[in-house]
Amino acid sequence: MTEAGDPTGRAFSGPVGDGIALAPLALSDADALFAVTDANRDHLRPWMPWIGAVVSPGDTQGFIRSTLDQRARNDGYQCAIRVDGAIVGIVGHHGIDWPNRLTSLGYWLSADHQGRGIVTRCCRAMIDFAFEELDLNRVEISAAVENRASLAVIERLGLVSEGVRREAEWVHDRFLDLRCHAILRRDWTGKSAQ
Repeated sequence: MTEAGDPTGRAFSGPVGDGIALAPLALSDADALFAVTDANRDHLRPWMPWIGAVVSPGDTQGFIRSTLDQRARNDGYQCAIRVDGAIVGIVGHHGIDWPNRLTSLGYWLSADHQGRGIVTRCCRAMIDFAFEELDLNRVEISAAVENRASLAVIERLGLVSEGVRREAEWVHDRFLDLRCHAILRRDWTGKSAQ
């Protein structure tokens, strides 16, 4: 599905099952997204280096503006994860390397919605979108080696571990080792239905 009015005609939106839907972010989402971010500050802090910089709805509005610019440049798509209409997280591309036809995905989900397969479904939809609509060849996801919940999502998706980047990300007061994973278009065939 594409969002009406999107300049590229490519922004993913639509249901992914069981009351879960993806929708491109809009400026009108700033208050709701800030509220869920603020309520999950302690939950997100160990893994998300940006959480300390989000102190007001205006900061969230700035993030949303950057996602709109990203979409207008055809450099990737950020979506709100909605459950029964309420924003509960984000999934999206960090950017798109068009010459090499690859992207990487990032995501987060509120603590009270974890353990229900929501992120797995949303990432599966975004990977389908990357291969089917954007004609990319490779999707990458990296996660801290200590982030068991994120690594479980990646395992369920069937991405292949390609090693650990030691001390690859500074998060607040420490470096995190990141386990890198990827899936190629030819290896994804059939996985989207699993």
